[in-house]
Amino acid sequence: MSKARILIIEDEKLIRWSLRQRLQDEGYLVEEAETAAEGLEKWSSITCDLVMLDYKLPDKTGLEVLQTIREQDQDVVVLMMTAYSSVESAVQAMKLGAYDYVSKPFQMDAIVLTVSKALQTTQLKRELRDLRSQMKKDYGFDRILGQCTAMQKLFQMISDVAASGASTVFLRGESGTGKDLVAKTIHYNSDRANRPFMNITCTAISETLLESELFGHERGAFTDARQMKKGLLELAEGGTVFLDEVGDMPPQLQAKLLRFLEEKTFRRVGGVRDIEVDVRIIGATNRDVNKLIEEGKFREDLYYRLNIIPIELPPLRERGKDIKLIAEHFVQAFSKEFRRDIRGIHSDAIRKLTQYAWPGNVRELRNVCERAVLLCKHHEIGVDDFVLGRGETAAETGPAIKLPPEGISLTEIEEQLVRQALVLAGDNQSNAAKLLRMSRDQFKYRMERYGLGKRRRASEDS
Repeated sequence: MSKARILIIEDEKLIRWSLRQRLQDEGYLVEEAETAAEGLEKWSSITCDLVMLDYKLPDKTGLEVLQTIREQDQDVVVLMMTAYSSVESAVQAMKLGAYDYVSKPFQMDAIVLTVSKALQTTQLKRELRDLRSQMKKDYGFDRILGQCTAMQKLFQMISDVAASGASTVFLRGESGTGKDLVAKTIHYNSDRANRPFMNITCTAISETLLESELFGHERGAFTDARQMKKGLLELAEGGTVFLDEVGDMPPQLQAKLLRFLEEKTFRRVGGVRDIEVDVRIIGATNRDVNKLIEEGKFREDLYYRLNIIPIELPPLRERGKDIKLIAEHFVQAFSKEFRRDIRGIHSDAIRKLTQYAWPGNVRELRNVCERAVLLCKHHEIGVDDFVLGRGETAAETGPAIKLPPEGISLTEIEEQLVRQALVLAGDNQSNAAKLLRMSRDQFKYRMERYGLGKRRRASEDS
């Protein structure tokens, strides 16, 4: 690390001089002090990348100085030096956070190598600290936009949960409502912010791999397990694990997750030893959990264990003027990113945006705004610049369903939409589910509910 600043606290003048000359030759900036008091004074007045600290000083021990320094800065790297080497003093120094421990007399080349490695540690710690600081800014409460009543209640709930010691949180909301953002906001505004945030989507990988990713595995646990691997629960010690789409977790893993939530311990795949960790679990789903429980697809006891602090995220269509607020935010952000001179959104376009149903919620609005900024030919985004749904412009798209004055049966509407989706998709359930912005399991449940599964099988048999 070129131009790094090193503070040498050493009472022997010849050693200080020798170290200073060699370290300056290596390109470092060197400060020196003869006593503990002088060293601490310099430490407080300058920014040091590394402290080289003698164990025995005239006025204090090096361990006392080390403890004082660590109390002020947990990330500082300190290299202890002494002619009075002992196992006990080495253990004490390492417990107090010393990077390494070297004995006098020492080889100067070896010291230079140790200093170089120590400074790399300093750089990594500072980069990690800067990254965490940036993450706190990126996921501050002001990053979630919303002024409607539902969002104000959500903000208060997130704030309360973040400040609490709650070990489990359950987020429920449609796809695209921002569950991932809420989970990160809770983490980075809590006392766990300086610990890891780990996330995994429970439907993204196979059951076997999901178990290994969460709980880890021992060497030889299965064919490809050539070495021990820690899972996300271990790696997130002190932090947060976000389980997205937890409603789709396989039954066997549901049982193992329940045991962990109740006992705070687990075993790696193929392991026999219980491992205890302190993590906050945030589960999230866009599924109707009550229906899943009725169908036997989700454990009721796990639901109650996860649902201690439930947080509901409102769909975008129910957030009124928030649509305008969020759209303007995205347009401004993308205009800056793509260096476009877009100064606003026409009032007619805003009106049409607020009339749209937004089945993809905030995620869909973000994508719509990104496309509009990229393709807009003017300084103001108009009605035709917003392409909604399956290709219609905002000018062509009114409310998704217009409610007649006399009212209508929601069940009948849902059944008609399911039937139409099957026809449009040529009876392909996966494609039909995509047309209605739902998962295949959600769509299959509705087919069974309206007897369409039986009809489809009958048509296949005939």
